[in-house]
Amino acid sequence: MNSDNYDDLIKRDAEVLWHPYSAAPAPILPYAVKSASGVRLTLHDGRQLIDGMSSWWAVIHGYNHPVLNVAMSAQLEDMAHVMFGGLTHEPAVLLAEKLLAITPPGLARVFFCDSGSVAVEVAIKMAIQYWFSLGRPSKKRFLTIRQGYHGDTFAAMSVCDPVSGMHHLFSDLLMPQVFAKAPRIPFDGVWDESETDEIKEFVKARHGELAAIILEPIVQGAGGMRFYHPQYLNRVRELCDEYDLLLIADEIATGFGRTGELFACNYAGITPDILCLGKALTGGYMSFAATLTKAFVSEVISQKGPGVLMHGPTFMANPLACSVALASIGLLENSCWRESVVEIEGLLKTGLEPCRELPAVKDVRVLGAIGVVETRNPVDVRRVQEMVVDRGVWLRPFANLCYTMPPFVTGADEVRQITSAIKEALS
Repeated sequence: MNSDNYDDLIKRDAEVLWHPYSAAPAPILPYAVKSASGVRLTLHDGRQLIDGMSSWWAVIHGYNHPVLNVAMSAQLEDMAHVMFGGLTHEPAVLLAEKLLAITPPGLARVFFCDSGSVAVEVAIKMAIQYWFSLGRPSKKRFLTIRQGYHGDTFAAMSVCDPVSGMHHLFSDLLMPQVFAKAPRIPFDGVWDESETDEIKEFVKARHGELAAIILEPIVQGAGGMRFYHPQYLNRVRELCDEYDLLLIADEIATGFGRTGELFACNYAGITPDILCLGKALTGGYMSFAATLTKAFVSEVISQKGPGVLMHGPTFMANPLACSVALASIGLLENSCWRESVVEIEGLLKTGLEPCRELPAVKDVRVLGAIGVVETRNPVDVRRVQEMVVDRGVWLRPFANLCYTMPPFVTGADEVRQITSAIKEALS
């Protein structure tokens, strides 16, 4: 497509579309993508960009993967969709069995959802219904940690950080929750038991009204891109057990190998009572998510009170999504993903560490296939994006964070190109 047509497409976009977290029309013009393959996006004007974002952390195998394409095409031959109320199908059964086999031990039921935010909504509903069914309806609040992010729907917004979670506009409309300070000890820091003093006090004082603790294990994503010590997660699990609370782990961003473990909970060796998955579940092919739970949760909800879980998405357990998710998990299991993530981690550390010397930079941190440069002041998104695009890289910085989460199949030279672009843009 020539430049005139490219400009025309951007103009038409501005007339009819509303982009995420943006005004309409978008004040920062989007880039028009024509196709994607491997780790590269091809724009309508012919430019190619290495995707350093995995399309918001989902495309772990790269784009246009032949195995995932075949899985989608083969499923189309049977059916694209069928309602899940009163019906079932083999892709859903197979995927549920696979998820229970690879997630932390002890989970027993899978509820399929439309998106990550909905998975969190379902988890919150499960926790509230669990205590209602046990005759303890006062246990309906949630304790979480600051600088967390769990999605854009209403219950999910209520457990996001009230300041950095981007939802302060709706604060008067949200269910009031309890917020403890975010963990301070970094992932590889020296553990100090005082780290959990505040959350312990909250639990002791308010466990009678708390249904669950919900948090992102090890990595706090869009609320701050922070990595914390695994022992914190162990202590929270112990608190939940001692004071009769459910533990909800939101692994929508961290699941399927992003942190260097298949699931971030594995760093602490714990199993949550409810687990939320999404993003990379389908390798980035379709919007899809799952909420997994231990047997005692589903048994109580199913046998007491209304006797049913009060949720049912129209596109729940979509066969196309189930089939491509199975294929994506199969790719992980049959690949050297762990070695690839370790290699990416080393390259990110080497490439981003020099940013620490830049006057604008406050911190540099890397875990698995996640590299973060935190700046002292908010990033000029327009300028940084233009600079990295000029260097053949796609990134989407926000607030005071310029970060990358590349696909696991990103080559060494491509990772170096990403880190070099970040350094040059922040210089």
